[in-house]
Amino acid sequence: MEKQEYFSPNTIDEKSKKMLERIIDLGLSHSDLEFVHQKAALLVLDAQKYFFSNKSHAFIPSAQTIIPNILNLIEYFYINNRPIYFSKHVNNLENAGMMAAWWRDLLTINSDLSNLIGEIDLKKGYVIQKERYDAFWKTALNELLKNAEVEQVVICGVMTHLCCETTARSAFVQDYQVFFTIDGTATYTEDLHVASLLTLSHGFAKTILCKEIA
Repeated sequence: MEKQEYFSPNTIDEKSKKMLERIIDLGLSHSDLEFVHQKAALLVLDAQKYFFSNKSHAFIPSAQTIIPNILNLIEYFYINNRPIYFSKHVNNLENAGMMAAWWRDLLTINSDLSNLIGEIDLKKGYVIQKERYDAFWKTALNELLKNAEVEQVVICGVMTHLCCETTARSAFVQDYQVFFTIDGTATYTEDLHVASLLTLSHGFAKTILCKEIA
């Protein structure tokens, strides 16, 4: 697969707007679902050097472009005293399961690439360590959200079609209202990104632009 920088500082606003327009034209916009910040939590998925550093084989070319949007969301939730959760994906030979069979390259806790990017202030939220695409799977995330009386989750981070989409689906089946950011997520290609937006819009989430939140 040839990776693409489909989001760049010069293209992200126009491209994400067109993606949203396509969703609306298909009747998938769920305009009746309203964001209420008093009910919401922010999930920042896997904003790790592994995906954001061009020294990593897993580098996502569009990832650097979404950082300002992610930081704006973090600041908005922090100022409004709403919960923020940062997921950190790590594996070892004992817990990797099919992740090892599928990817053959484990991101371990001892690797510097497993750390979250330096732009993120970890003091503004809570780090959830996960082993699979789903940030709810064998983590305390659902309990933390329930304890905070959260009803809505806003999802940003990487990769759109893997951890972000899987977590969005998991949140939906656990009865959270899901808001999935078009320009706050990124993956390897535009086709993969758009495919996730369309399927999530159809059955699992309201896809939105970050400026609709913050």
